[in-house]
Amino acid sequence: MKLSRRTTTAAALATLALGGTIAATAPASAATTTKAATATATYNGACGTGYKVIDSTPVGNVGKVFLTWNESTGKNCAVTIRNTPGAKIYMAVELNISSDHESTPVRDNGQYTSYAGPVYMNGRGHCAEWYGVIGSASGGDSGHCG
Repeated sequence: MKLSRRTTTAAALATLALGGTIAATAPASAATTTKAATATATYNGACGTGYKVIDSTPVGNVGKVFLTWNESTGKNCAVTIRNTPGAKIYMAVELNISSDHESTPVRDNGQYTSYAGPVYMNGRGHCAEWYGVIGSASGGDSGHCG
């Protein structure tokens, strides 16, 4: 009886140890690979209180440029955010309004680790144009007339 119990216990422990190693290794590797492959920039609140994301545009496959709006102030804000922060890299964000008269875009650019901006413009009664750069990737859009 003792031998049978020891054999059964040893087999169970070996199975648990092997299964535990496989279970601990496989999902972690799979999760890391999946997470890295699906990492995507999320808005970080850089524009401040009262600003809500109304649009975003991919910047290549390395980040997004977000357009936000504050109803109480009538201002738009834009920020370019990397999918994964890292070493400093050239980044930029630009915001402009579409109107029947010439306007000067607001821009922030430099060597950043995670995001460029925020930049603000009065958007009430105008359409917004936004643009972002991360390294050699860029993206932008227009719309949201308010």
